[in-house]
Amino acid sequence: MADIIDFPQGGYRYIKGVFQYSAGVAAQPGFEIERVRLPHPLPLAEGFAAAERYMKAVGRPTTSFCACELRSPAPFSETGFQDFNKQYVATLEQWGLYKDGINPVARTNVCPVVGAPAVPVLHAFSITTPTQSKRPSFIIAGGGEAQEGRANYHDTIVRLGDTSLEGMRDKVRYVAAEMERRLAALGFGWADAISVQAYTMHDIGPLMIDELVRRCSTDCISWHLCRPPIVNLEYEMDVRGAAREVVFQG
Repeated sequence: MADIIDFPQGGYRYIKGVFQYSAGVAAQPGFEIERVRLPHPLPLAEGFAAAERYMKAVGRPTTSFCACELRSPAPFSETGFQDFNKQYVATLEQWGLYKDGINPVARTNVCPVVGAPAVPVLHAFSITTPTQSKRPSFIIAGGGEAQEGRANYHDTIVRLGDTSLEGMRDKVRYVAAEMERRLAALGFGWADAISVQAYTMHDIGPLMIDELVRRCSTDCISWHLCRPPIVNLEYEMDVRGAAREVVFQG
């Protein structure tokens, strides 16, 4: 059973995850989630500064920051990923989000196969804003084909090293089931999704119809040529149900 925690300072609730991110967020009544994309990804410090300017401009506190999307140069080793995350959460701690190893902010971090950045960058972020609308909104964090919160990722990777079609099928099924579990924990289903993202450098074309489109009951699935952020992971997904999406020039 997933732990769902209210975060009233931000106007949302979240699925408790690991220290670097939560497994997903949903706006509380009276709020909605707005996704803000940068026209050009910015190095993290600059990206966070742009996000802070945007929140100030729309009259929202930094605690309204509820999700972000990062792009990294290449997959990290597990130690490298741990070190990166310790630096990443420092800003969230300053913003009143991260405390005592608990992080309410959902996150996707993937590595583009083509046009990879030289350093980790902020691609997009999401905040909560007040609304009169009754339509709920949410962001499900990115997840790959391994269990989170264990001693390491390596030992629980589904079909480790197997990128054959059947190996990828099992990976896709595992991750899709995890996305479904996270959706259900927040009270949603596939029908509530505005967009579903699949991230892999491997050919999942033959799997798209049966394993994703039919399972998710939607045609709003996009496949991005990106690697997950940790060595040996091959497939990742996330799900978005933001109420509104805008582009911020920064």
